[in-house]
Amino acid sequence: MTEPRWHQVGATDDVARDDVLGITVGETAVAIIRTADDRVFAVDAACTHGRASLAEGFVDGTEIECPKHNGRFDVTTGEAVASPARVALRMYPCRVNNGCIEVQL
Repeated sequence: MTEPRWHQVGATDDVARDDVLGITVGETAVAIIRTADDRVFAVDAACTHGRASLAEGFVDGTEIECPKHNGRFDVTTGEAVASPARVALRMYPCRVNNGCIEVQL
């Protein structure tokens, strides 16, 4: 089995504060969330409830809301925090390196 590696997925300027950007690395769809306080997180792009794309979701503080049924997830932990979402999102290690967002897959 190969070790996870860091993938450069864009610049921090590609994602506005309080917004989300959908990216694909290989076959993995990831939502990159930048919070108002300038932290960056990476989660599975598909909602665990309705499989809608969280890249089309709404960011509010440290939560992202699914555009399909309004379920919410805490982007700092992946935990589902509002129905109908009940299953946590998969989180990916994410960092900013010299202004570039990197995700470990």
